[in-house]
Amino acid sequence: MRADLEWTSVADLVSRAAERYGDTEAVVDGRTRLSYAELGARVDRAAAACLASGVRPGDRVALWAPNSAAWITAALGAVTAGAVLVPLNTRFRGAEAADVLRDSGARLLFVTGTFLGTSYVAALRRAAGDGPGTGPLPGLPDLRHAVVLTGDAPAGFGTWKDFLAGGDGVGSDRVRARAAELTGTSPSDLVFTSGTTGRPKGVPITHAQTLRAYGVWTGLAGLRHGDRYLVVNPFFHTFGYKAGVIACLMRGATVIPQPVFDVDAVLAHIAAEGVSVLPGPPTLLQALLDHPGRDGHDLTSLRLVVTGAAVVPLSLVERLRGELGVATVLTAYGLSEASGIVTMCRRDDDPAVIAATSGRAIPGTEVRVVDGTGGPLGPGTPGEVQVRGFNVMHGYDRDPAATRAVLTADGWLRTGDVGVLDAAGNLRVTDRLTDMYVVGGFNAYPAEIEQRLRLHPEVADVAVVGVPDPRLGQVGRAYVVRRRGATLTSDDLIAWSRREMANYKVPRSVVFVRDLPRNAGGKVVKTRLGGGGGGGPPPPPPPPARTRQRTAAAPLRAAAARPRAEMATGSA
Repeated sequence: MRADLEWTSVADLVSRAAERYGDTEAVVDGRTRLSYAELGARVDRAAAACLASGVRPGDRVALWAPNSAAWITAALGAVTAGAVLVPLNTRFRGAEAADVLRDSGARLLFVTGTFLGTSYVAALRRAAGDGPGTGPLPGLPDLRHAVVLTGDAPAGFGTWKDFLAGGDGVGSDRVRARAAELTGTSPSDLVFTSGTTGRPKGVPITHAQTLRAYGVWTGLAGLRHGDRYLVVNPFFHTFGYKAGVIACLMRGATVIPQPVFDVDAVLAHIAAEGVSVLPGPPTLLQALLDHPGRDGHDLTSLRLVVTGAAVVPLSLVERLRGELGVATVLTAYGLSEASGIVTMCRRDDDPAVIAATSGRAIPGTEVRVVDGTGGPLGPGTPGEVQVRGFNVMHGYDRDPAATRAVLTADGWLRTGDVGVLDAAGNLRVTDRLTDMYVVGGFNAYPAEIEQRLRLHPEVADVAVVGVPDPRLGQVGRAYVVRRRGATLTSDDLIAWSRREMANYKVPRSVVFVRDLPRNAGGKVVKTRLGGGGGGGPPPPPPPPARTRQRTAAAPLRAAAARPRAEMATGSA
């Protein structure tokens, strides 16, 4: 049975999971250990409190907090009350959070106290404390209530304890009646894009899209009852919430939320809690494998790892299987505009396929690669990745112009990613159209160059961007993190590159850095590096022999106003 037919809504999923898995551990968060029955009761109480606060069907309820049991309870409580969940990026500054709250029209906000040394409440007050509104933040006139999940609440804000107490007079029959109003076509959440290519845009996804997509995901991944799932991917990200919390509810697995990426904490959690499922970007998994204290932890419980990125080294897949004994390693690809999942490898795929591609289109969807005019391209030819199916959004929230830019008349979503399909339909995402740059008429794809540079034994991490060049138009610049103890110089790396790749791909300059700037989803923010990827001044006219290649690149670059892709595992 299709997942979106088995459950009518996310609220129905929560209720049935509480009945079906009762005594099974649902959430482990430090000293907090909740069974599915206990989680269901907490969600119902939170939903009752939402009703008491005036939440109506379709109201937007925002949540700005790190991964925790409280996040899960507040989110599912709001959705059960018929609200549309608006998760906020925990790395936002106050002004950025205020922008999303304003754009979404959120009427209720759940916010943490202090996280990573920052008071979120104080940040919001600085950004939206003045304005025409009469609520807790006058600069946000739609906002009626703000509730602090942890710690004390200042004037105008409520505490989580008092918020819950406000719903004690709301009977369970009212909660069930509100939940019963939800249908598959009701919006369940409004996830805002990362904003790495422009102002964040709201992506509304329905209950049916969520349930069907992550019913597929749990089946392809092989998630099962009793799995213990460490979720490091942030809950505000589609993968952390849906391939984490929602997927666990579907199969009766245990969610173990981790608020920040820390390798020592990951190792400790795996050993102490018998973690069997671990998602994460390649950088997380590589750090785990290379940790000097790894052998001091029992990691034998790990059986399933899901990762994804433009490039996943084959050696990483082989090490996870060989050194840690992980039975299943999968890669996947997705973006918010497509419910967070587009393609996924299958468990019986060859390791080389898993490392080199992001798998095939999930059931019920189509994936194609097109040229700059929208013409389909055959296997082996790079072009823009497009997707069509049940998982694709119907349009950005309150932004018809942006919607028209990314959705074709016949339903194809222009992802803005450059990719290649093989003869079996496996997709290899090579880069962003906006990251691609042109060196003397040749298309240069940073992800491809980065993959090669990471093979150097003294390179721990690298990001490549295009920078202006008076002769060639643009050339590559590599920002490199050396491995511990390495003495690599820029001349060494450039000379090595000339032996390993075509001349136009070789970086002309190297900058060594302690680390690369990443957003909360693990993606490198190239706009915070010099050059900023593609988009520099146009190159001079290329030599005649290269005219055809550059001409083909021009319409692709013109089509670069596309959604920002994210790993189906999180990352973005």
